[in-house]
Amino acid sequence: MWLLVSMLIIDRYLLRQFFGTLAICFASLMGLYVVFDVFTNLEEFIRCGEKAGGTLRLIASYYGYQTLAVFDRTSAVLALIAAVVTVAWLQRHNEMTALMAAGVPRVRIIRPLLCAAVGVSVLAAANREVLTPRLIDKLARQPQDLLGDKGQEMHPQRDRLTNVVIHGKATYADQQRIEEPAFQMPRSLDRYGPQLTAKQAYYCRARSDRPPGYLLDEVTEPKGLERRSSLYLDGKPVLITPADADWLKPNQCFLVSDVSFEQLTGGRGLRQFGSLPQLIAALRNPSFDFGAELRVAVHARLVQPLLDITLFMLGLPLVASRQNRNIFIAVGMCLLVVSTVSAVVIGAQYLGTVCLISPAMAAWLPLMIFVPPAVVMADGLRR
Repeated sequence: MWLLVSMLIIDRYLLRQFFGTLAICFASLMGLYVVFDVFTNLEEFIRCGEKAGGTLRLIASYYGYQTLAVFDRTSAVLALIAAVVTVAWLQRHNEMTALMAAGVPRVRIIRPLLCAAVGVSVLAAANREVLTPRLIDKLARQPQDLLGDKGQEMHPQRDRLTNVVIHGKATYADQQRIEEPAFQMPRSLDRYGPQLTAKQAYYCRARSDRPPGYLLDEVTEPKGLERRSSLYLDGKPVLITPADADWLKPNQCFLVSDVSFEQLTGGRGLRQFGSLPQLIAALRNPSFDFGAELRVAVHARLVQPLLDITLFMLGLPLVASRQNRNIFIAVGMCLLVVSTVSAVVIGAQYLGTVCLISPAMAAWLPLMIFVPPAVVMADGLRR
């Protein structure tokens, strides 16, 4: 009973040290990121601050959301650093030696740290799947375009379902708008002309009375479209004209498309911040193909929690199984492990993106490489 109470006290001591170190490391990292990024993009913050109710308010709002993204990217590394620092601190003050001399196995001493690392990994997974998907629009904003009111270069995208090529001069994220849209119509839909142009086009999500697509305003080509009937493909409307829709003005038309504005502008926010169901839904979209990059991202999302724990079990035994009293050396060893694992992960995902290996292999290959040594090193903690 006395030993059990003593171990509970020690567990609380270790967890307090772990989460304290984790909080300090994350706050320091976030602080450095904010200071560097703010001064790099200070002119844009000042410009947008005049429209958003104050520069400081805009900075706080932007980096408040970015905290979720930074935590997602760094949670595994910070958990490992916190655990390594905690163990090195024990060794520095001979507390590890005293506990082992009292008959407490090394693996029992670090067990609360392992539980804490699993907890951090679960929290990061919840952040990825629940919080960030709801804030994609805010998280995907770049400091160079905080309000989404700057035109971004647009690359042509083909709707694979209708073969319409969607293009324009520029895109604006704040209104999900395409400036000077020029949509190339396929042969099956070029009855009124090969090109559909207007001054503006706005993406509209699906509603009860209409499908998703792009509302073209102030149509310039083809002429007289308001007097012509809508165009259909396989019995489904593709180009809806004012003659068949009372919700359209005479100088408007509506192009039905399942290619969303996010997909049209590259899909960066979806790939990075979308939930797993959203990524899978994007893969199943017959109108758009993200390519192998999204397939790799889906498998990587499944593997990530396992990879976080594997990284932890690679780094912690290097310190816990040695009487290393220097915290800086311990952190250096930890960063070496992180660099090695990160290099392998990035390399494998690149090979999957360029289709040299399958997307599934690209995501699971790092686990195949690092799990065996992690198991061997974890077994060394029992000795």
